[in-house]
Amino acid sequence: MLIAYVLVVLLATMWPTPLDQGYQASIQKFLEVLHRTGVPEWFGYSKLEFSANVLMFVPLGFLVVMILPTKVWWLALIVCPALSVAIELSQAVFLSARFATVLDVIANSIGAIVGGFFAVVLRAVVHQRDEKMIARTLWERGVRS
Repeated sequence: MLIAYVLVVLLATMWPTPLDQGYQASIQKFLEVLHRTGVPEWFGYSKLEFSANVLMFVPLGFLVVMILPTKVWWLALIVCPALSVAIELSQAVFLSARFATVLDVIANSIGAIVGGFFAVVLRAVVHQRDEKMIARTLWERGVRS
């Protein structure tokens, strides 16, 4: 699953032209709908793009933490931002129609941290449940013996 998601991220970020190119009118209509439904007016295109970058890296942070051994989950805090930096540098060097920005790296890193946090919490909940199940099983076997 991680490999598939990395491929999706690379496809989206390394596409020769920005994914929103040609969709400005649709994006503007979408923002108008958001504003009519209560989203503040200050939430414009740049905030939407930043949010999309955050959301794109949430699953990546989650999956990287889940694939790493429990004791080194924190490596995701290095791997995901490093991937973001590599993507932005590649855009700057190889894709003249794309714009590499530090803000994108920040947004991607925030998303990876959020996703990683969810994975750490999930692991803790599952570990706690497993400990209870083991204790219960041992207790039940002790009672029946």
